[in-house]
Amino acid sequence: MKNVIAQIVEQRKKDIATRGYNFGFEIPKKRIRPVNPFMAERGVILEVKRASPSKGDIAPDLNPAETAKKYRANGAKAISCLTEENYFKGSLSDLMEVCAAVPDVAVLRKDFLIDEREIEIAYLCGADAVLLISGILTLEKMKSMTAKCAELGIRAFVEVRTEDDAKKVLEVKKYFPNTIVCGVNSRNLKDFSIDLLVPAQLKKTLGGDVIFESGITTPDAALKIGSMGFSGILLGEFAARNPEKACDFVNAFEVSKENLYGKKMIELAEKLALKNNSGEKKRPFVKICGLTRKKDVVLADSLGSDFVGFIFAKEFGRNVYGEKFAEIQNILPSVKAFKVGVITNPKSEESYFAAELVKKGILDFIQIHGIDYENTPDYLKNIPHYFALTEKTGSLEKNSEKLSSFGEARFLQDSKNQNFFAGENSHLWIAGGITPENVHEVCKKYNPELVDVSAGVEDGVLGEKSESKIKKLFEELEK
Repeated sequence: MKNVIAQIVEQRKKDIATRGYNFGFEIPKKRIRPVNPFMAERGVILEVKRASPSKGDIAPDLNPAETAKKYRANGAKAISCLTEENYFKGSLSDLMEVCAAVPDVAVLRKDFLIDEREIEIAYLCGADAVLLISGILTLEKMKSMTAKCAELGIRAFVEVRTEDDAKKVLEVKKYFPNTIVCGVNSRNLKDFSIDLLVPAQLKKTLGGDVIFESGITTPDAALKIGSMGFSGILLGEFAARNPEKACDFVNAFEVSKENLYGKKMIELAEKLALKNNSGEKKRPFVKICGLTRKKDVVLADSLGSDFVGFIFAKEFGRNVYGEKFAEIQNILPSVKAFKVGVITNPKSEESYFAAELVKKGILDFIQIHGIDYENTPDYLKNIPHYFALTEKTGSLEKNSEKLSSFGEARFLQDSKNQNFFAGENSHLWIAGGITPENVHEVCKKYNPELVDVSAGVEDGVLGEKSESKIKKLFEELEK
């Protein structure tokens, strides 16, 4: 796949060489607008955006000034204005119109800036902050460009995507602690895929206030991001397409509070990052599900299972609700793996019981199995959870895209025929017919982030796992 950000930067250099840093626009000799503090308070940044490389035309005929006024009326804490011409169809003219239209709202110049002179131009046009993308700037260049922001009294909104990006920002922040605002983009600017957990992976590393960027398409998603403790979100495509509805996102984010769901998702994200950055041969996460005996839980955990699953549903033979779970519960504090309660009926007593176990910290997550998002009650959505899609509830592709839009960063696809949907934003968690004999080929075909195995490691007695099969499963995954 083409490295889109490299193409954008290369074209930018060519344009600057032929048209100058002002791209042919007449720049004011003096700044007229007062400097507004950029993201001094928790809230939402709404974006003036005509197009993007990933989506094509978004709002090509938007009026920058009128759009900015609508954003202000809808509660934007700041307004981002795209000025890149070739791929986003923005301009410095758009920036000047926005700044003139909303003199009392902070405005960000969002572009692929590569030189201090571009910051000077942004300042004269009225911008209160400029985007600096860590991935395209050297450490020294980022220092000098941040220094220019400090000199002018505006802020540097520094965007990161990787651990190396974050380290670079933290180094610069030592010199300019009050100039930098950190943001993490959930969108990979090389191929434009999205991972909603990337910002969560880097949040603790960056420390302090962090803005979540990209991938938010519903108020439900904004609410989930807020629950992870982010100080702001940047809303691009949806705001530009529907400026009059932006208040729904603003309200959802502003009423959200850091909670158990958000904290557990951060924990999951950090565990993913730790595995990805370990330098070891990467095998997928493993979940051994349908556990009914203490010794099987201990074995799975000792072999390195990342999740252990317990079914709370009376209609299933592996149900542990009642005495079976009472026998297992006393060993769970010593289990390192994430502990998951699987429910299939949100109105059942087993489901309510499992939810209480999550609230008490006895279990880590609820797996909402085979239940539509819209039919899931809030008591389950508000605690640490993920969904499990089955072919019985409809198209895996359609339902995967729907869950992603609602801000569900991870979900399981359970397909007996192993017809998994691997979309560009999918980080596959898969289940269905996986055994020690076929796991290697399944992983080779789908490159999943997690494999969920239950019956595949049993010898015929429902819920009783085979020690030899569990061991063989891990051996195959290490090949």
